[in-house]
Amino acid sequence: MKTFRTFFIIIVLLTTYSLEAQVSISSDGSDPDPSAMLDVKSTDLGMLIPRMTITQRDEISNPADGLLIFNTTTQCYEGYSGPDERWYSFGCIGFFPTGTVHCSGTPTAIVGVINPTTGRTWMDRNLGASQTATDSTDALAYGDLYQWGRFSDGHQCRTSNTTTTLSSTDNPGHGNFIITSNNPYDWRSPQNDDLWHGLSGINNPCPRGYRLPTEVELNIELGSWGAKSNGTGAFNSPLKLTKAGGRNYGNGNTFDVGTKGYYWSSTVDDIGSNFLEFGSSNAEMKNTVRARGLSVRCIKDL
Repeated sequence: MKTFRTFFIIIVLLTTYSLEAQVSISSDGSDPDPSAMLDVKSTDLGMLIPRMTITQRDEISNPADGLLIFNTTTQCYEGYSGPDERWYSFGCIGFFPTGTVHCSGTPTAIVGVINPTTGRTWMDRNLGASQTATDSTDALAYGDLYQWGRFSDGHQCRTSNTTTTLSSTDNPGHGNFIITSNNPYDWRSPQNDDLWHGLSGINNPCPRGYRLPTEVELNIELGSWGAKSNGTGAFNSPLKLTKAGGRNYGNGNTFDVGTKGYYWSSTVDDIGSNFLEFGSSNAEMKNTVRARGLSVRCIKDL
């Protein structure tokens, strides 16, 4: 009853004085700060703003300029910009590693999807994609293109600048796409096989609880497509993989966008690393050099 009475009193105060005076909600009965219309004070409790998914947020009719919510899908605080007619995130709660550069300015939504055939949970979109694919050539679902083993430092953005200077460290300290014309065609010299390798890669770009899939895991996923081992099977699968193309290690240009899909695994093989490739007629695991830019689809840890 005490809690109910307190809540009732607060509602009455807000209703009575919202148009007439400043309001203070506190445990010590202090007056509101002169500069504040609403002043909430506490030394042991926080304040919660409305929490909702992306779908629920998008159902808000005519959101006001400056409207605030907490997006439970992306785990980000968001505010609505009336002039731009869109939501902007202004603070996220650690689901992606510290320092992650989000090419669109908004973290990739972390939505899990289960393949009932394999029993594994994946993210429902590529890293950097703004939505789940509606078809295999849905540009909004293409996402970013990563060099194998690199962190999300900005190099993965499709329009990032290029440089010919190789990195001698695991993190180059910039967001340029590193191009090379010399063997072993890696952005790092000397090579480091542990950057994404296995279950605990050093530069894992995936959100907390997810990681790069191994070659075996991608192969099992490929096997679940049945007779349609091609781009059709890739999109018809629960993962809805897209033909996002890739980025050339020699000049930084994109290629095969809309015609082929290339997805990194965490598995190293000699001087290169293995990946899944699919087009209109086939799908298979292959090996390529690590300076190439390919898509990343994260799998959930067991």
